[in-house]
Amino acid sequence: MRKKLTIFCLAILCFTVGIFASFTKLQKEEIGYILEHEKDIAVSEPGTHKGGGNSTGYRFFKAATDSKLQFTKRILHPGSAIGYHLQQEEEIYYIAAGMGEMSMNGDTFFVTTGDAILTLPDSRHGLKQIGNEDLVVIINYNK
Repeated sequence: MRKKLTIFCLAILCFTVGIFASFTKLQKEEIGYILEHEKDIAVSEPGTHKGGGNSTGYRFFKAATDSKLQFTKRILHPGSAIGYHLQQEEEIYYIAAGMGEMSMNGDTFFVTTGDAILTLPDSRHGLKQIGNEDLVVIINYNK
């Protein structure tokens, strides 16, 4: 009797998991959106492109392999940077908070909250956090 009850419970569990998996797939395909929470995807790492220092990255929709867009939030903590690098595609940097020093094709200029920078293909750029506050950057580009 106990063995039959265990098998029955396992069958119900498998059925429930199957329904949930189907519902999750249904959400993605038929509802047309994916919701992610930044607290669930935060990664502490050095500044990208060998920028150094400490940063926190939030690479949204990493699992959406069919998406053509990359949407990232990067927090550059004091002393960190995104290293100077060649850009292969258009990329938008939006400064959500803080202050930074942007290097672009040999020029240097300051950026602050509310600034947006469009980098074009075949340009070189980097971004360094300055001041005492974190530099919060929203980055968007085609994968």
